[in-house]
Amino acid sequence: MKPTTPGRRHLSLVEVKFKGRPEKSLIAGISHRPAGRNFSGRVTIRHRGGGEKRFLRIIDWKRDIEGIPGKVVRIEYDPNRSAWIGLIVYANGAKRYMLAPEGLIVGQTIMAGVQAPIEIGNSLPLSEIPVGMAIHNLELRPGKGAQMVRSAGQAALIQAKDEKGVNVKLPSGELRHFPLNVKATIGQVSNVTHKNEKLGKAGRRRHMGWRPAVRGVAMNPRRHPHGGGEGRSGIGLKSPKSLWGKRTMGKKTRRNKYSDKLILRDRRVKE
Repeated sequence: MKPTTPGRRHLSLVEVKFKGRPEKSLIAGISHRPAGRNFSGRVTIRHRGGGEKRFLRIIDWKRDIEGIPGKVVRIEYDPNRSAWIGLIVYANGAKRYMLAPEGLIVGQTIMAGVQAPIEIGNSLPLSEIPVGMAIHNLELRPGKGAQMVRSAGQAALIQAKDEKGVNVKLPSGELRHFPLNVKATIGQVSNVTHKNEKLGKAGRRRHMGWRPAVRGVAMNPRRHPHGGGEGRSGIGLKSPKSLWGKRTMGKKTRRNKYSDKLILRDRRVKE
């Protein structure tokens, strides 16, 4: 951007693919915007509030229209996620939004199901996807819909396969075991350069629904465990604490989950 204002001097954006209104039959209004409040109105998630009004784009996470080819009509921006979404029109007339993988182009034909070819954007069971293939939109349970590997630029890798299941390396580095019949979409999630974006000014952050966050070290010691001290001071010898005195920044919070037995290698373990 040309530095015509201080806010545009350091602004770095990704070009929006489609500048128009979303498909009307595939959007829903967000009636309640909690702004970080729970059912009784108390703030349970800090630094949320305000923001521009949004429509929810209804994404087809299940990809349950199988064996019918669909055509990519356009690739759109979705304010509710970091990746692009693609509008698909199937041969039977059905319209769906799907998470667009990197390399998906307008006019391309995509398909879901066991018989779908191994191409970018196609959704298949893990049993049909070859080892070493990059995947996203990964299900945890068969038929529930994609729950993992959905943010911009992410991809998981199929590392091994046998008659019991599939070992998948997730973007975090975790190696996890999945059933053979869960679905995944081939390719890497679109908008890879999302991590390089710079908002340029605080106002854009407010439009996105985020309120300011004050560092603990900038507070007084009665307000935060990190506060106090002369001049600029860091956390120091004290172990990092949250506003309420609980240990944070590295403290393990996961314990006794049903899926512990499915994790073959922890994400913190170096290869």
